[in-house]
Amino acid sequence: MKTTLTTLVAVTALSFGVKAQTNWNVDASHSKLGFAVTHMMVSEVEGKFKIYEGKVASPKADADFTDSKIEFNVDAASINTDDEKRDGHLKSPDFFDVAKYPKINFKSTSMKPGKIKGTYILVGDITMHGVTKPVMLTAIGASKIVKDPYGMERYAFKVTGNLNRKDYGLTYNSALEAGGVALSDEVRLDISVEITKAK
Repeated sequence: MKTTLTTLVAVTALSFGVKAQTNWNVDASHSKLGFAVTHMMVSEVEGKFKIYEGKVASPKADADFTDSKIEFNVDAASINTDDEKRDGHLKSPDFFDVAKYPKINFKSTSMKPGKIKGTYILVGDITMHGVTKPVMLTAIGASKIVKDPYGMERYAFKVTGNLNRKDYGLTYNSALEAGGVALSDEVRLDISVEITKAK
């Protein structure tokens, strides 16, 4: 009896010491992994990746996503800039070399509240073109978790930031006769993510 009681107390103490985790899945049909680069020094060309999956593990059950863990896996060949010829070039060894590096990955290392309520500083590692580099992003969370007509709990983030494509070995460019280059090294990230609570 004494042994059973001791075991019960130990299990109860362990249970209280373990933090609950809320798991979420990215709803790709209501999300966008977008980016933009400056073209010819004067305008922006936008694009997106159409095939990807992601998940979020939050230590809390409410709309506070502090210390959440986020992972994304992206099909590099799904890049789309609304120009078939350009997309083919982006998939080639000049850029993403999707035959050799088919996936782009993101794994968070930190998610802390920003200075403005509802914002977060999201830090993580992006692996692209065989290179892994850290990146710092800004995430703006929705005001609350909502339920859709089917009872599914949903939440959303707007994520922005910049990265240098040369850091990942994407160095292809061409010089302009009037000076400058055809493509900027800096890539602006424009991401909208809707997530659903896993059952």
